Amino acid sequence: MDQLALLFVLLLGALISVPVGDRFGLPAPVLMTLLGIVLAVLDFVPNVDIPPDLILPILLPPLLYAAVRRTSWRQFAANKRPIFLLAVALVFVTTLCVAVVAHAIVPGLPIAAAVALGALVAPPDPVAATAVAGQLGLPRRLVSILEGEGLFNDVTAIVLYHVAVAAAVSGSFTAGEAALELVLSAVVAVAVGLALGWGANKLMDLLGDATLQIGLTVLVPYASYVLAEELHGSGVLAVLTTALFLAEYGTDADDVMTRLAGHTFWDIVDTLVTGVAFGLIGLELHNAIRTASGRWGEMLGWAAAVVAVVVLVRLAWLMPATWLTKRMHAKRDYDEEIPTSWRETVIMWWSGMRGVASVALALAIPLETESGAGFPDRDEIIFIAFGVIMATLVLQGLTLPWLVKRLGVRADTEREKEFEKALAVRAAKAAKRRLREIETVEELPEELSEQMMRRAFEIGVRIHPEMGDEERREARRRLKRVRRIQGELLSAARHEVLAARSEPGADPEVVDRVLRHLDVRSLR
Repeated sequence: MDQLALLFVLLLGALISVPVGDRFGLPAPVLMTLLGIVLAVLDFVPNVDIPPDLILPILLPPLLYAAVRRTSWRQFAANKRPIFLLAVALVFVTTLCVAVVAHAIVPGLPIAAAVALGALVAPPDPVAATAVAGQLGLPRRLVSILEGEGLFNDVTAIVLYHVAVAAAVSGSFTAGEAALELVLSAVVAVAVGLALGWGANKLMDLLGDATLQIGLTVLVPYASYVLAEELHGSGVLAVLTTALFLAEYGTDADDVMTRLAGHTFWDIVDTLVTGVAFGLIGLELHNAIRTASGRWGEMLGWAAAVVAVVVLVRLAWLMPATWLTKRMHAKRDYDEEIPTSWRETVIMWWSGMRGVASVALALAIPLETESGAGFPDRDEIIFIAFGVIMATLVLQGLTLPWLVKRLGVRADTEREKEFEKALAVRAAKAAKRRLREIETVEELPEELSEQMMRRAFEIGVRIHPEMGDEERREARRRLKRVRRIQGELLSAARHEVLAARSEPGADPEVVDRVLRHLDVRSLR
């Protein structure tokens, strides 16, 4: 098996792991990690040959962009305090605690190298958190906080990691310079992200075609990441800023085709890239195994100690942080989403899985320092990092569904239904209001006006069938019958057009254009 064949195996596994995970109640990222582990121990499977410094630039931009598409700037703004406590403060605390413990238990490990280890294992993975939490039916407020933490904690951790690695390589460290670098990195990233977001938004209007616009959304995250990194900013924060800008300002309510096609396209990208990323985590296990050869007991002990620190520090931080946020929320009536019980806090604690970013940062540790000596304890750092990743991702990922079920933490479906109903009513009222505006400037026959009024009402019924009284329920039954018959008519039309594709002299491009029109009509 060569590298290309291995890539196709991972892509196929990414697709298969979704229905398998749904059937057995297991997160797809965890299944892909297990697949990678199985492949890693097979003799005929080659070692992964990807330069470590390319893992983050290749995998992270599309994954971050896909994750941001599911959220909004309002959610980040409303949850800025809990996100700050988790994504910034907790990363600093975890890095410090891991560095202290690692420096104490690993003989000869310099403090700068210990801080680098702490920084690369400190941030929970945004992809793992959102992929796992999103499949378990958790309350939206928990998913929002986990998404915000996962998306922003990489910014803090990566900057800390670079500062620590630079100190270990050069042998010098200045706290003032490190703080200045952190601030400048954030400022540059935000500036790059906003500039590219604005430019991409303008360019989308110029392109017009849905295919070209979606193609641009593939390029923009990479451009944002690379440009920010070239200017010594945070590539992760730049991608987040660009994605949030486009989500806020780059949406045209009437651009139906781009929205439908874009949603489908990015769902596919998210599934495939996530699967490959977590498959690579499992495949890289062979490096850790080779490192521990002959020293299993000692190195497993170090890894276990760091795993305990990472897991327990998160719990010790979440309990008082959640209590403090609740107190401030109650006093000042902040509009933020916070855990409402100790059960939800426990779920947030156990959702702190490490993943792609930690792997990439571990493998990207330089081989040598400026003096020409080897990077201090590089092999030991990589083994400990993989121990943390495997323990948190596999152990916590496999047991999280059981824990969620055991604690009975579920989304508030009644609240979601009420919100959906309110949106349906608003949509129907907006349609009726627009009809009255049209009637003031156009003279509509009474029959047509009544028909359009019924259509305006049907807009709301289609969104939320249970939005009305008996009369509305009767209208819904009629609507279902109309939709069923209309669906059969469109199906007959599609079959006829598709059959024309194989007829002599038929132009396949014209057939596909007509078929696309019927498909869009069916979706509407």
